[in-house]
Amino acid sequence: MNIMMLNIMYLQGLKMEEIIFPNQIRMHRRLHGMPMQELADHLGVSLSAISKIEKGYRRLNQEQLIQVAELLDCSLQDLYVNEQNSQQDVVQAWKREQERRSKINQTAGLKTLGAGLRHIRTNKGLTLIEVAEHADMTLSVYHRIEMGQREVSDKEYKNIAKAFSTTVDKLKAEIQALEAGGQLEDIIEHNDTRYKLLNNARYANIGLSSTESDNDIMIPVYGSGDSEGNIIIDTRTNFKEIACPTQLQHKHNIYAVNLCSRRLGSLLSSRSVLIIDPNEVVSSGDIALFYASDTETKLLSIREDENGQLYGLRWNPDERINFSNSDLTKLHKVAVINL
Repeated sequence: MNIMMLNIMYLQGLKMEEIIFPNQIRMHRRLHGMPMQELADHLGVSLSAISKIEKGYRRLNQEQLIQVAELLDCSLQDLYVNEQNSQQDVVQAWKREQERRSKINQTAGLKTLGAGLRHIRTNKGLTLIEVAEHADMTLSVYHRIEMGQREVSDKEYKNIAKAFSTTVDKLKAEIQALEAGGQLEDIIEHNDTRYKLLNNARYANIGLSSTESDNDIMIPVYGSGDSEGNIIIDTRTNFKEIACPTQLQHKHNIYAVNLCSRRLGSLLSSRSVLIIDPNEVVSSGDIALFYASDTETKLLSIREDENGQLYGLRWNPDERINFSNSDLTKLHKVAVINL
């Protein structure tokens, strides 16, 4: 059974020493006879950074992950650890790390802390984003704290208390009172269920956050292919709905698209679903939908020429699409990729 663990951007902002992305990058690099320095030069990072990336101690962003897959001539899925074709020491190391963190959670009371924070936040009518911003954290870091899956430093605890307009002592006392009153048991059980789902292959994805939504906000999925490799978007008919990623719930007009085009090669699984943010600015390194008409879209890898002008690339066959200034408003950014 495939055990691709945890999406990359869901863990964005975690401490560097935490395992972020258990991967097979080193194996594929060695199969190509490629030295670490070549991969480091390709990503524009140090040898030390490559070593941490290959060991799963340093995160990769979406653009870097795609660059690695392109350089190693493999799909994104090939880079994930799975029990069928991964080295057993890598699989076992990740399982041991998961077990270690589970024991830490139990002994440190992180599940109780996370459940208490969620209970208090909900009662105050605050969103995850509002608390994260006021606590000077990324959304993914604070979300993991509420899920009971991340240790909290004294400074972070102080910042969280400040976001709730209280003190650390009062916040701890309130959580202890909630626990004593049995008010956190349902939240802890709910968080445990969601965490198991996030470790299931069906929910592994590349993007900014988990598609498990705090309030189960659903978004429509569109898209059918044509003979030219375009994706036809007919907003009158959606094929299904999926949960909106947590970090996009405050935005408008978020939608999803089936990957029904192979014009980006084998980088992405044909089962992938693309989460689209039409309001986000598109830049070099992004993947985006270009609306050639109201319904006809082209899935493109966005690049920048020597003059700083953006253009789009797609393959099978190779095609470069140049943009005018007005065309830039027709680009919708792919914010999350569900494999």
